[in-house]
Amino acid sequence: MKSVLTIFFILYVLCGWSQEVASGQIMDADSNTPVEFVTVYNLTRDIHAHTDVAGKFQLKDTQIGDSIFVSMVGYERRQFVVETETDWNISLTSAPVELSQVVITPEINTLNKIKQVDLKLNPVNSSQEILRKVPGLFIAQHAGGGKAEQIFLRGFDIDHGTDIQITADGIPVNMVSHAHGQGYADLHFLIPETVQGVDFGKGPYYAEKGNFTTAGYVDFNTFDRISESNVKIEGGRFNTMRTVSMIDLIKGNQNSDAYIATEYLLSDGPFDSPQNFNRLNLFGKYHVKMGNDFLTMQASTFQSKWDASGQIPIRAVESGQIDRFGAIDDTEGGETSRQNFLIDYTSSFDNGDFMETKAFVSKYDFELYSNFTFFLDDPVNGDQIRQKESRTIYGIQSSYNHGTQMASGDLTLIAGAGFRYDDIDGVELSHTRNRTETLDSIALADIDEFNGFAFANATWELNQWMFNLGVRADHFRMEEVDFLQPTYSRKSASQAIISPKLNIVYKPTDNWQLYAKSGRGFHSNDTRVVLREQGQNTLPAAWGYDFGTVYRPFNRLFIDVAYWELYLEQEFVYVGDAGIVEPSGRTKRTGVDVGINYQLSDQLFIYSNLNYADPSALDETEGNDFIPLAPTFTSIGGLTYQGKNLSGSIRYRYIKDRAANEDNSVIAEGYFLSDVNIAYDRPAWTISLAIENVFDVDWREAQFDTESRLANETESVSEIHFTPGVPFFFKAGLAVKF
Repeated sequence: MKSVLTIFFILYVLCGWSQEVASGQIMDADSNTPVEFVTVYNLTRDIHAHTDVAGKFQLKDTQIGDSIFVSMVGYERRQFVVETETDWNISLTSAPVELSQVVITPEINTLNKIKQVDLKLNPVNSSQEILRKVPGLFIAQHAGGGKAEQIFLRGFDIDHGTDIQITADGIPVNMVSHAHGQGYADLHFLIPETVQGVDFGKGPYYAEKGNFTTAGYVDFNTFDRISESNVKIEGGRFNTMRTVSMIDLIKGNQNSDAYIATEYLLSDGPFDSPQNFNRLNLFGKYHVKMGNDFLTMQASTFQSKWDASGQIPIRAVESGQIDRFGAIDDTEGGETSRQNFLIDYTSSFDNGDFMETKAFVSKYDFELYSNFTFFLDDPVNGDQIRQKESRTIYGIQSSYNHGTQMASGDLTLIAGAGFRYDDIDGVELSHTRNRTETLDSIALADIDEFNGFAFANATWELNQWMFNLGVRADHFRMEEVDFLQPTYSRKSASQAIISPKLNIVYKPTDNWQLYAKSGRGFHSNDTRVVLREQGQNTLPAAWGYDFGTVYRPFNRLFIDVAYWELYLEQEFVYVGDAGIVEPSGRTKRTGVDVGINYQLSDQLFIYSNLNYADPSALDETEGNDFIPLAPTFTSIGGLTYQGKNLSGSIRYRYIKDRAANEDNSVIAEGYFLSDVNIAYDRPAWTISLAIENVFDVDWREAQFDTESRLANETESVSEIHFTPGVPFFFKAGLAVKF
């Protein structure tokens, strides 16, 4: 730790002496609000800066007569010659999205800029589309629409979130020591239309990102201000109906804004037994500027109920016992709810520094009924289980951002600290029948889990180079009271981990960037694993590196390529479905990611991402070292048209066949699907049409190699059990704006 701090100090000293700098502020011309992340580029001297949360920037070594270029996705580009070195007040006017608005500068996540183009061209309008905005990330739903999606990324079957950190406006989505599985991430409380941006990164290379950031992280950011109110209603196949509203509560005030958003969704799904799925979301946000400070408060409430047909065995379909959309146990399903409250306070100082503090509290309840093995363990009553919990999460994080512009380069120092505390009551696993009768209690406990953390980042930009050095320290304390033990006992354990990061970016030309990323991350094991497997690793580490490039051969074409490798230590996994502990050994994953984004004309865009991975278990013999369900090749892509009033896109997603067990003797089938969106927009209204699975392909959304027994069988069978993917589906919508 001392050596890392020494390096931070050396970086600061190496930067030399301060220079005179140009400064200013950039505002949105329509709303007169600050615009963050704008690139201000000095073409004469090949230096740049970005605006902060207050829209402010400082640009070193800039003199009268220099040529300045200002760019931000979704705004008209500005270019001018410097006439004065201070107090630049620049207004940006909204403009059609173009790839040429993306500027390559030395930074860790350039791909985020390119992805914002896709987000503005194709805004998300369903909870499933939210996560799919991350290149290479695939999802699968296998419990009636209300359960958190299964996630796949970079050779990982992440289950419901074990190896990816997901947040929304900084509020953690992942649940530690969850009744269903470690890292469970239910994002359904987020209304898609409120999403303004998606910040993502692959790998464990980011000091401000902690638990579960092994394959990567995703942070969704909601609008602080909406330009107009709107109400939308959608209807489609399978008795699907959805209403959304976003109401601006304060109009005409340049210093404050407030809006409320609602979502209500009903659907029976394509299944023989209706899902009876319903979801209600309410979200409110207030944002105010107070001098140089900003205060944001938001609150939300979410609840969902559903029935499910669950995963079905292939043999039951092939024998004609049920069809593809049938069920063995149609009493599966569940209900869940969550309430969030967040306060975000940012102080912006005259020297360009700023400090941001976020504090939140979240109340969460969960109940899920599943039956994966049917009559394997109980031939009379069946094997249905109930998983249940109630938790409250408290958290706070504060960070300080200091920028210094020096003769030898720009130095940005960020330091932060905080904690998260989960108070989990009644973590339950029970054997049930028909969702009404409790037969046995398998597990019942109260869990308390505390994570305190601190991090520091130093980013030094020197001409075409950028060096980023980071370190993160996390401390965990876990406690459990097992109520099924004959006597009261509170078990506890503590462990800490230090996670260093080093990232280097080199920009040989204005249109070409090379980078090398490296770092250590981790995901915590379930409290029940830690306390019942004494002496085992609480915080198994992940070591990774990326070597990649982003290249723009000409103004409207971006190509990105990355070779990566990730190594995970020994870990233990608590299997919530069975109430047991299963060890898994060390793993290694290598792969290549390729992305192409091309603007064919002013209105036409095309993109494609191809992702190859080679996952393997290091402690197994060759031929038995496959990682079940880990994807080896995936691809997404599409063609988008963005006209003055008419817009639309056709998109595809493909996942290759992959091993469903350790020796590759059972295969999970891949699929190729196509979706279409069309919208016609007028000042007062918009009509839209969305079509999923245009060619009505029979596909399997979720697949598992499971041993089960049906009611009429004397012996169990191990084979693929699957959830059928949605067939041809359409929904039409009408939105009224005011």
